[in-house]
Amino acid sequence: MFEYMTAQEAAEKWNVSLRWVQRLCKEKRIEGIMNINHVWLIPKDAKKPTKDRHKKSGETDEI
Repeated sequence: MFEYMTAQEAAEKWNVSLRWVQRLCKEKRIEGIMNINHVWLIPKDAKKPTKDRHKKSGETDEI
């Protein structure tokens, strides 16, 4: 049987904010998530997604 953790538990485990985990869930960036009655359930063995918000591969800060 699968074991799940809440978004709050994932935030504590990954040392990030609850809001960031909720956003990752909403954007479906965590594999195996479920939303039941407005509660995000995340598999306990889920990996912390990387931060790839602003830059795409090959982009630089140069103007």
